[in-house]
Amino acid sequence: MASIFSVPAPIVAFNAHFPLKSYPPIKPISKSSITAPTLWVHPPRSLTLAPDNVLSADVECLKWQAYLALRGLKDIKIRLDISPEGSIDGSLPNLHVPIGESLAKSEKLSKSEGAEDGELLAAHSIPTWVDAKLGVDSNADPLEGYKDQASRVESRAWVSLLEGNVHAALIISQPQPSYLHSLLFPSSDPPLSESLQKILSPPPPPLTGLFSLLPPRGSRVNISLVLSQYRDAISSLSERLGTDNWFLGSSQPTPLDALAFAYLHCILHSSDTIRIEVTRRVNLVAWEWRVRCVIRESFVL
Repeated sequence: MASIFSVPAPIVAFNAHFPLKSYPPIKPISKSSITAPTLWVHPPRSLTLAPDNVLSADVECLKWQAYLALRGLKDIKIRLDISPEGSIDGSLPNLHVPIGESLAKSEKLSKSEGAEDGELLAAHSIPTWVDAKLGVDSNADPLEGYKDQASRVESRAWVSLLEGNVHAALIISQPQPSYLHSLLFPSSDPPLSESLQKILSPPPPPLTGLFSLLPPRGSRVNISLVLSQYRDAISSLSERLGTDNWFLGSSQPTPLDALAFAYLHCILHSSDTIRIEVTRRVNLVAWEWRVRCVIRESFVL
């Protein structure tokens, strides 16, 4: 029976000229242990030695940096050499924590099993890890750190405003590559119109309509309207902050403060088109500077 299904001799002779060899796995020469929580973020605007160079240029990464610092954590390391493709879900930031501080609490792992690698957490797991490290339960506070129920409900509207109108203006203010550059060096990022379509409410109309011979493609963004809504949002934000230490009159910083700082900091380092609206509000500029000093002292390169 075995001879019926055997490989013909000519094929065996031919394959003999190309022998398959297997080699043992190559182990890394050295493996550095994770000794402190390390946040993987997009790089800052400049890599020169300066105090602000621990702050990411990406608003999403900066939001989580502010969250960690305003929760009172110190000596958080920053890693800048990880591309989004190498992170969980293909997006930064990620938090790399030692195995002794992991959410899995797998302290019994030996080094041969990878215990020195610690645990990598996606952004949505950071609040749970912070609660475990501080020994608190944020879910036990129905007000989520705000002074009353009305403020907690109001915070949702401010988050929507920042992630909507303000974020749309921030996207528009970013320099866009030329058409030739886009052809030669295609980017994995979605086009401008597609990004704005997910943010603006209602979404912008398509470039081609029902009576067009071309199928709908792209969207017609009203930049003047976006900037007008952005100016109203910044004006309202300044009035609501007033002379308070934290937004909505909270006695301690809340996630809204982390989000507001991320946007204000990125806006103050953007083009004059949107930066001037913040620089005209002295209280926003002073608040951003005060919070910036707190945040950059919590991180080390």
